[in-house]
Amino acid sequence: MENSETLKEYRQRIDSALDNKFLRSAMDKFAVAYRESRKNAFAGMDVDALIAEVAEIKQNAIKNNDKLFEEFKSVAQKNGIHVHLAATATDANKIIAQIAKDTESKKIIKSKSMTAEEIHLNKWLENEGFEVTETDLGEWIVQLRHEGPSHMVMPAIHLSRFQVAELFAGVTGEEQNVEIERLVKVARKELRQKFVEADMGITGANFLIADTATIGIVTNEGNARLATTLPKVHVALAGIDKLLPTLKDALTIAKVLPRNATGQRLTSYVTWITGPSEYLGAGENFPPSKREMHIVLLDNGRRKIASDPDFAQILQCVRCGACANVCPVYRMVGGHTLGYIYIGAIGLITTYFFHGAENAKNLVQNCTNCGACKAVCAAGIDLPRLIKEVHARIQDEDGHPLKSMMLGRILRDRKMFHTLLRIASVAQKPFVTTQNITQKKSSAKGVQTEEPLYLRHLPLIFFKEHNFRELPAIVKTPFRDRWRSIKSGIENKRVKTANKTIKIGIFSGCVQDFVYPEQLEAGLKVISQIVLSNPNLDIKLEFPMGQSCCGLPALMMGEKEAAKDVAIQNIEAFKGYDLDYIVTLCASCASHLTHATPWLLSGLYDTDAKEFANKVVPFSQFINKILMAEGEKGYDILDRKTDLTPKHVTWHSPCHLCRGLGIKDDPKELIAKSGNLFVQAKEEETCCGFGGSFSANFPAISKEILTRKLDDVENTGAEILATECPGCVMQLRGGALNQNRKFKVLHLAELLASKY
Repeated sequence: MENSETLKEYRQRIDSALDNKFLRSAMDKFAVAYRESRKNAFAGMDVDALIAEVAEIKQNAIKNNDKLFEEFKSVAQKNGIHVHLAATATDANKIIAQIAKDTESKKIIKSKSMTAEEIHLNKWLENEGFEVTETDLGEWIVQLRHEGPSHMVMPAIHLSRFQVAELFAGVTGEEQNVEIERLVKVARKELRQKFVEADMGITGANFLIADTATIGIVTNEGNARLATTLPKVHVALAGIDKLLPTLKDALTIAKVLPRNATGQRLTSYVTWITGPSEYLGAGENFPPSKREMHIVLLDNGRRKIASDPDFAQILQCVRCGACANVCPVYRMVGGHTLGYIYIGAIGLITTYFFHGAENAKNLVQNCTNCGACKAVCAAGIDLPRLIKEVHARIQDEDGHPLKSMMLGRILRDRKMFHTLLRIASVAQKPFVTTQNITQKKSSAKGVQTEEPLYLRHLPLIFFKEHNFRELPAIVKTPFRDRWRSIKSGIENKRVKTANKTIKIGIFSGCVQDFVYPEQLEAGLKVISQIVLSNPNLDIKLEFPMGQSCCGLPALMMGEKEAAKDVAIQNIEAFKGYDLDYIVTLCASCASHLTHATPWLLSGLYDTDAKEFANKVVPFSQFINKILMAEGEKGYDILDRKTDLTPKHVTWHSPCHLCRGLGIKDDPKELIAKSGNLFVQAKEEETCCGFGGSFSANFPAISKEILTRKLDDVENTGAEILATECPGCVMQLRGGALNQNRKFKVLHLAELLASKY
């Protein structure tokens, strides 16, 4: 990748990856198989507790890194190990090259090491005149192809056996059988002589145990053991973040690492080395000589990261690669596009620190913010938040693009923002359809709901690549303009004898306020009908007019300061209302307000931000766990129209609901309570590909993620797809209409309201 690569050039590489049918197929099969393998590998274990333990071990090790280094160095030297500390990648390369020169090593074999990839070690050594051979099968393959690994654990996952057979034919000068077992034998035969002739073996290390100066290497191939025992010199290269106090700490991490990486309970080889053997065995080809062992500990910015209160946690990474395994974008394009050296979510972050903003600026935007990486992280790292933090830092350092800067300025001024939306509702008239596209294209019947108008031509004129979905128009009358009459209608039905009143504030978010107000109306209808069914319950509803966008769009665009200002606006808007709950029908808003608001305003509005966040509750949880808990009629409280034929309904779980808030069952329970028939989708929790600005920046990937999602829904045979996020509705409904799918897309509130 060239440092000057533009976003346009990056998108062109993405298009090329999307056109690679084998890559897409391989990534897809692996993503599906990985989920089940990981589940089976962790069966019977308290995964959350184990991950928390790993995180604590790594946190403490990072805090005591200098002490651990001195202890490791002292013990290692007593064990006959030479210890080197490299401040930078260049220093590490120079140290290793000098070791090779001093020991008169000419031929070098390597076992897979992402740290060696980080410092571009092979290129450096080759330029110094050394012969360097990767000995792990995948690494050897990508070395022969002159490319980097596409996964931290499975470096050649992007290649087919046919490609490998063709590659090996070029190496051997003979046509090769495409059977994997045959290809492995070819590699073994070609590499065997390299092991015998090698003067130096270079490996990485998964663990560096301070109290015994032991290194631990976890592999699925025996090459690392050969690289550490056959050559006269062994060099282990590892980041200082691999230092741990005791073997017990390493064994705890080893419980998680293979399970999270590949769904294995244990890797094939776990090797522990505490110093060199005294002599290399004598023989005709091996004259007696002392062996040397060197350990090069790499800083390369790690100590600076450790002192950063936001980013210190990335040093907790155990290099399992799971964040890529579950990433919807990685699934579409692979690691060469979703990474520089390190791939996946952790790569989007570490590229900035290890290889500069110029190599990270495009990568950090290629994230749907789905949270799958955080949910699977073996070390509990808040990867989605840190990706956004890197994005913001890069823009603060290099300048804010006009598009994101303008968005930030507009969102900071609520009145201007809403005025522009009102102007847009008028300006869009020439581009709005005069017919109901949904009713025309959908074959689903019997669901009564108000449908918005859709834009025509506009995407084709200005955003041709966005023509994979129908886009809704901005409504003429936003929800805030309807609020007074809606509230009046509900209050006129209130039961005056109620002995309990629940005070609710409604947070609309900008999309439901100005694009999908019917979703909010449906939600209020459900709330009011449930309350009316309980004579002992009353509600008091408020809709603060000072509320605005939740701020997530600004954060996704790298406008952190604007997101802070918006958060303050919303807190101030709801201040003064004595509310029990702040209910939102947007899962993305709920997650952002709950989690992002407190950390954005840390040190500014600590108490107010936490109080505000603690009151936020998503619609499904509010209905199922709070409001219906006050009811007297049990599970039939939503089943009002018994004459309606039950529908087969499947569920798309918004990323910010199932992972951001951990709410998975409430919506499905409500679907069942409404008298409909719930049908499980295989990829219920997989991202739909919207991601706000992600969809705008990377429409080609968004389209492919969406299409796969719609295929999964259609395979259920469901008549209705329900979800709880207006962004997901926009993506899924727009895509379903565009592709003429045979199901209807509704917000959960619309589905429940139809029962009344």
